[in-house]
Amino acid sequence: MDAVTPATRSDTSEFIRRHPTIVIGGLLLIIITLAAILAPWIARDPIIFEPINRLKGPSAEFWLGTDALGRDVFARMVYGARISLIVGLSVAVITIIGGSVIGLLAGYFKAFDAIIMRLMDGIMAIPAILLAIALVALLGSSVTVVIIAIAIPEIPRVTRLVRAVVLSVRDLPFVEAARSNGTRVGKLLRRHILPSTIAPLIVQATYICASAILTEAGLSFLGAGTPPEIPTWGNMIAGNRLYLQIAPWTIFAPGICLALVVLAVNLLGDGLRDRLDPRISRGM
Repeated sequence: MDAVTPATRSDTSEFIRRHPTIVIGGLLLIIITLAAILAPWIARDPIIFEPINRLKGPSAEFWLGTDALGRDVFARMVYGARISLIVGLSVAVITIIGGSVIGLLAGYFKAFDAIIMRLMDGIMAIPAILLAIALVALLGSSVTVVIIAIAIPEIPRVTRLVRAVVLSVRDLPFVEAARSNGTRVGKLLRRHILPSTIAPLIVQATYICASAILTEAGLSFLGAGTPPEIPTWGNMIAGNRLYLQIAPWTIFAPGICLALVVLAVNLLGDGLRDRLDPRISRGM
């Protein structure tokens, strides 16, 4: 018996036809993730200085050339993907968990709603980039601090999303039935209300991940992100901006990678939204 039957191939082809954005975004992310994981085996040391090789163009030895300190641009780009993916995924997980808990409490308990939402409005009133810069300046420059600094401004957005979903299902018959049967609040929230938030949260997580990657690059470019010695795409662009005219590859390589990652995450998010939204799915 063949491992892949004609029916399986047909189903796969149909899925690709109906959801090309999921396939394209997913493949791009898989390729970038594999490159980041395999960095020690496919790239040189991204930190070692080789002044004799400074500002060399792309060649068989240096696929994407070298920067002003003789460091391999390809190696720094691949290792930089690790930081971007770690920051994006970490911020998405932290904000989804934190925002979900706060949003469930605000949406279900009317007594806490006004207090929690006014606090969230206050955080949203502060520009995210300024809050991140202030936290980095206060706590120091590190990947962990950057993750926390980016996550805090994103939590209110998730909170508002979850709260809106909870308000829409809180008084539905199946929730009322569970409440009348004496179901405890914790179990009621976990088993009857939380599942309704899963689909929008998955989509929101992809957008938060893309936003976090861009914000991290922006903070690194401004010198308020990760330490300069850590290879990140923002640090690469900031450190080589003076050599744009004579060594454009030092800027274009990390810039293109940054654009590809954000594009892949956004494509995946758009595809998941179309797939998980029943109104859109019925129209396809």
